[in-house]
Amino acid sequence: MSIYEQCPILENDDFILRLFEFDDLYDLLKVYSDKLALPFFNSDNCDGDNFYYPTKDSMQQALEFWKMSYEKHYFVRLSIVDKKANSVVGTVELCVRESQDTFNHKAILRVDVRHDYEKEDYLLSIFSLITPKIKSLLDCNGVITKVPVYAVDRLLAVQKLGFKKACDYLYGKTGYTYDGYFEL
Repeated sequence: MSIYEQCPILENDDFILRLFEFDDLYDLLKVYSDKLALPFFNSDNCDGDNFYYPTKDSMQQALEFWKMSYEKHYFVRLSIVDKKANSVVGTVELCVRESQDTFNHKAILRVDVRHDYEKEDYLLSIFSLITPKIKSLLDCNGVITKVPVYAVDRLLAVQKLGFKKACDYLYGKTGYTYDGYFEL
């Protein structure tokens, strides 16, 4: 069943992944106003949005956009709930890429977390929760995720799950090329 027909709730010992809710606003504001986390967010091909939302109003607008995008099947945003802290500490975004490059019909996996969660063990727990389910949820033929060169903990986590450095660039809708992608 498509993630757009029924969004699953995924859970392990550490985290719950579920469709974002408007009640997540204040926890998500802590994530998206975190300047130390901002360099790890993947905003490639996002029309200039860098995912920095420093005010309640800007975060609210983002949530409205996420809702509309989910309803139109553009992408889905899942909140990452830390079970021990009982708070939202980030999001997972998933979409299927339709393009003329080698990443056609592959899922893009974006994981945005507060800077204190940009640690190998947290990231491994989050990535291992969602990655095995992506192909069936999105009916795609692979998964790509961006790992900036300075994201050492993120790199270790995705490599443990079998992601390999992509040899090709991702081509944006305006012709701009992006690198730093890993694929599974």
